[in-house]
Amino acid sequence: MNTFLLENGKDLLVKSGEHLTISALALGLGILFAVPLGIFLTRTPKLANIVIGFASILQTVPSLALLALMIPIFGVGKLPAVVALFIYSLLPILRNTYIGVKEVDFDLTDSAKGMGMTNLQSIRLVELPLSMPTIMAGIRLAAVYVIAWTTLASYIGAGGLGDFIFSGLNLYRTDLILAGTIPVTFMAIIVDFLLGLLEKKLTPIQEKGD
Repeated sequence: MNTFLLENGKDLLVKSGEHLTISALALGLGILFAVPLGIFLTRTPKLANIVIGFASILQTVPSLALLALMIPIFGVGKLPAVVALFIYSLLPILRNTYIGVKEVDFDLTDSAKGMGMTNLQSIRLVELPLSMPTIMAGIRLAAVYVIAWTTLASYIGAGGLGDFIFSGLNLYRTDLILAGTIPVTFMAIIVDFLLGLLEKKLTPIQEKGD
């Protein structure tokens, strides 16, 4: 193990950085797009079924097939990988945002309106904080998915820890496979833990006490 780290330690750090960067960009774009869209869909229930249904269909496309479909549009490298993983991150975040905001007690939103809050203020001060546990559950699930699926980005030249895994499979070397899978596993666990801490920080006090 020490010999492997001496020979490949620098490459392992580089690949881990690439993996984390691709995952973070895809997840960040997913959050920026899916959370506002999920909130908007709570105001348009008829459109919600269509949009969430379409996102569900995208989720069923095999990951390798989706990555391959990105190549004619974006070429090879990190950009098509980020776009494909962004698409995969949408459904858990979108669905949980929609469900979380939709299930906020009507009496609370009605009271907010009675206090003179605008629709935007009601979302920011009442609905988002109360639905945060559900939204964060979707983000945490998407984060784990994206980190795992980023290994496949190696197939289109995006780099990341998948390079170790596929090199190990091609060369029948267990050490290379483990060098890719173990960091990916720890990365997913650590990111999920950190997002859990963020969830607690963003959750209103009354929710914590339930």
